[in-house]
Amino acid sequence: MVRFFFFLLLLFSFSYGDKLQSAADGDLLIKKIKSLISPSTFAKDRAYIDTIFSPKEDYFTSDGKINSLKVIKTLKENGVLNLFFKKPRDINITFKTQGEPQFFVKIMSDSLQNIGYYRYVTSESILSESEFIWKISLTSEYAADPLVLSQELKKSNCEIIDIIRENESDWAYIVDMKNARLDVSVLENTQEHRLKRSLYAYWVDVSKIDKLQISSSARNEWYPYIAYYDKFLRLIRVEKIDEKTTNISLHCGQGTHYIKISDIYTLKNIKDDLVLMPTSKKSE
Repeated sequence: MVRFFFFLLLLFSFSYGDKLQSAADGDLLIKKIKSLISPSTFAKDRAYIDTIFSPKEDYFTSDGKINSLKVIKTLKENGVLNLFFKKPRDINITFKTQGEPQFFVKIMSDSLQNIGYYRYVTSESILSESEFIWKISLTSEYAADPLVLSQELKKSNCEIIDIIRENESDWAYIVDMKNARLDVSVLENTQEHRLKRSLYAYWVDVSKIDKLQISSSARNEWYPYIAYYDKFLRLIRVEKIDEKTTNISLHCGQGTHYIKISDIYTLKNIKDDLVLMPTSKKSE
């Protein structure tokens, strides 16, 4: 009888504990939702929000954290989250990471450009022992779509792990870039690769090759500028040739992961393709 009593007590404790945990998780989720939409929207759509976010445990990751992207996706798909303004306004976006600052800014800049954000200014950058913070400001008719930005960052093996809406126009993103790479072409040994005419410098991944031949047509007025970087985008060296060049051989070296190909003066000098031909691969 005593054993049976203790068994019932233990069963009740587990059940009660689960209910408390479920209630706590629900409170955390509601708090997150309230931080992403206006108080008036939350009050107006509270019953609808309870419906679309059921069951609430679906919005938590395996380690018990709120899946911010999934929350935003549900709000957006159900017409609760509005990212558009009535007229253009100043917005501020903060990005936080634990990765290399230059590498992170390059990835973020490329990603923002790919989703249509060209005109922004860096308002602040802070480097501490624990993280790097990059803040930008711009004028726009809408806030950056977190879902679109997330998909773009995935191309560089980066993951948004949390999103904070500080007010109607200011957002903060926490980005995991421990597996990050530039979303650029990876050169393979003996496989030709062509660089089309561009307004921007060319970036390629040379992590698999040791030597590279670059050919330029006679129509080009190419004055080579070649920068070598390691896998964290730390500059190793720069080569410049201040004369018209139609052929150049590069030795990438063991530590080189990326190279940037440009022109000393202007990329308008490159009218035709640059032809890249790797001639040897890196030793294992």
